[in-house]
Amino acid sequence: MGKKKKEFVEEITPMEEDFAQWYTDVIKKTELVDYTPVKGFMAIRSYGYAIWENIQSYADRKFKETGHKNCYFPLLIPESLLKKEADHVEGFAPEVAWVTHGGDEELAERLAIRPTSETIICEMYKRWLNSYRDLPFLYNQWCNVVRWEKATRPFLRTAEFLWQEGHTLHETADEAQDETLKMLNIYKEMAENLLAMPVIIGKKSEKEKFAGAHATYTMEALMHDGKALQAGTSHNLAQHFTKAFDISFLSREGKQEYPHHTSWGISTRLIGGIIMVHGDNRGLVLPPGVAPTQVAIIPIATHKEGVLEKARELFESLKDTARVELDDRENYSPGWKFNEWEMKGAPIRIEIGPRDIENGQVMLVRRDTMEKTPVKIDELSKLIPELLQEINHSLFQKAKKMRDENTHYVKDLDHLKEVMNTSQGFAKAQWCENEECEEDIKTVTGATMRCIPFEQEDLGEKCPFCGRDAKSTTYFAKAY
Repeated sequence: MGKKKKEFVEEITPMEEDFAQWYTDVIKKTELVDYTPVKGFMAIRSYGYAIWENIQSYADRKFKETGHKNCYFPLLIPESLLKKEADHVEGFAPEVAWVTHGGDEELAERLAIRPTSETIICEMYKRWLNSYRDLPFLYNQWCNVVRWEKATRPFLRTAEFLWQEGHTLHETADEAQDETLKMLNIYKEMAENLLAMPVIIGKKSEKEKFAGAHATYTMEALMHDGKALQAGTSHNLAQHFTKAFDISFLSREGKQEYPHHTSWGISTRLIGGIIMVHGDNRGLVLPPGVAPTQVAIIPIATHKEGVLEKARELFESLKDTARVELDDRENYSPGWKFNEWEMKGAPIRIEIGPRDIENGQVMLVRRDTMEKTPVKIDELSKLIPELLQEINHSLFQKAKKMRDENTHYVKDLDHLKEVMNTSQGFAKAQWCENEECEEDIKTVTGATMRCIPFEQEDLGEKCPFCGRDAKSTTYFAKAY
């Protein structure tokens, strides 16, 4: 018991004992979010929101580099608009929150609080599009959405969450398909380079695709507990919505034609993914790219002359090389601060005390490995950017190793059931892509079809679950 108190932050339940409680402890103790009086609606605290801002900033830059521009569309959607695309409204109906009154007056038509914005955006695109010369429409919005979820967990599944939703229109089917895959690849690059989160990209089954889509593509990540997380999606909507909303344009041949439509999105769910891919029993382990504080400076024996002054000098010399915070709070001990910054996942901690100052050095601690190294003060400004890159690479490789070790080739339904009941993780097999077979797999094993990856393997000619001819290598898992 004494060892546990010495090594770990006491308040965090070990993930091996209770993963769900570990997750709750981490998000609460690190002040990422707090619960609110309305079930399923979370208050994102400043530390959690800073992580989202770093994700948002990176993604927004990538979108703009590929020609996309930001807009904003209304929160409320008339019921008549939501009903225009039959599959879409059927898919979202159970989750829609409705506004029925304005003040004391009952509204003539119910207004949906947006569960997604395809319908209201299509209504506006109909007004804005005239000719092929106007295309492509490359627009995105950053906003919140509301989906009245029954079972909620902060970041992973909440009644309200923050996201971005891109909605584009194109002249041809090929251009729309190129856009759909381009955005999926931007998401993959962001997940792996910024979040150090390895993902598998591919296509969803007909059963799992977005309501109203022609095809849905996804990136799937594996969490510490062996469950999958759908970390981002990109949809080719073809002409389903543009026909339903009568969005047309004058083509190059002088005919009225319907444009081809895409939508794509990522959300604050990514923060949940970061926690569950990289976190440990001390708390958060944040990839440097999203960490609100990349370097925490902690002065030791501040009552001794020159320590605080040297720590402040160090802060000034490093603040342009990374996101640095000087923790000079007087009402907490250095040991408490060490635990606090470990729990909050700051990639680098710098300890500086009287003896360090005498030796012209500091003690540098990596959060990912907990390795402590004395470093000369005049080497820090060069070392830190390099070390942050090394930490990011190390986190990615560790997560990839964990995923690969927990990816199983399954030979039949019983084998899949055994994997899902024990180690979980990703299970891959050749699959027939038959919906009846897919439903049987879910009923018997609890696993859902995650994606048909672009990188295919030859795992046999027959579906091991039903005996039909196999069509593709497919990944299955239990999922959030």
